[in-house]
Amino acid sequence: MSEPELIELRDLAPARRAGPGRTRLERANAVRISPGTARHPARQPVLGRGHRFQPAGPSTHTWCDLCGDFIWGVVRKGLQCAHCKFTCHYRCRALVCLDCCGPRDLGWEPALERDTNVDEPVQWETPDLSQAEIEQKIKEYNGQINSNLFMSLNKDGSYTGFIKVQLKLVRPVSVPASKKPPTLQDARRGPGRSTAVRRRTSFYLPKDAVKHLHVLSRTRAREVIEALLRKFLVVDDPRKFALFERAERHGQVYLRKLSDDEQPLRLRLLAGPNEKALSFVLKENDSGEVNWDAFSMPELHNFLRILQREEEEHLRQILQKYSCCRQKIQEALHACPLG
Repeated sequence: MSEPELIELRDLAPARRAGPGRTRLERANAVRISPGTARHPARQPVLGRGHRFQPAGPSTHTWCDLCGDFIWGVVRKGLQCAHCKFTCHYRCRALVCLDCCGPRDLGWEPALERDTNVDEPVQWETPDLSQAEIEQKIKEYNGQINSNLFMSLNKDGSYTGFIKVQLKLVRPVSVPASKKPPTLQDARRGPGRSTAVRRRTSFYLPKDAVKHLHVLSRTRAREVIEALLRKFLVVDDPRKFALFERAERHGQVYLRKLSDDEQPLRLRLLAGPNEKALSFVLKENDSGEVNWDAFSMPELHNFLRILQREEEEHLRQILQKYSCCRQKIQEALHACPLG
């Protein structure tokens, strides 16, 4: 069975032309980082300006925006900029070269979203449709759209169509520093399976980035995320991101995170083409939930080892504080005159 076809219909916010007949993505404040840079003082990069890093909250389970590794730990969760939300390991702080962009206004209509209940279910259901019902739904859908982004029914009973995804990313993304495009073998291996990227270029995506994808009815939400990352050559872990459905009802905006196995095109067909009834948004996966089943056995064993070291260090610090306090009390007792 062939993989779902993914077709790019609109470029991401074309920037200034780099040359005759060529366009490229705008990489604001783009920098290159290398793990070995610190060994050569003459080549040390200039640290990023404007960041105000603070310890990340206890519910922060995410991937480092600098090195791309998962931020392990319970007590030391990493650091996060209070302005641009750049998140990194404690050890990576000294290597952050990307300037802080300040708080990002992504046009989220705060008046509408102020009372949003993310966990509230949407109005429409997702029933199992018969083949005749699917065919009728597709005819109704195609009759309501004002463009050529039609849905079509296939001989095997599946159907194809287009979904529009808005990229509302607050934190930066990383692409390979090399301009060499990925090979066909790299694309088949998928994100996270290719050779580790040693040099990365970080930049902030434009706030109005939009992408249309041509997908099958059986295309899952996780495959949509991976396809978007491949389009932009993003090397960040796909688990760093999540696909949300957005709906406007009664003057409020409701967001719901899609599970990995949900089928966006099926939701699009059931909701119809009205984007107020349903639209798709790619955001950071900052809900605090971690799908531990998605990690490999070596990663989980490594997590346990790090937890043990962190626990031992935390206990040592607690014992040291109590010992210091006990010593001061004993010194005060000895200093007091008897009687």
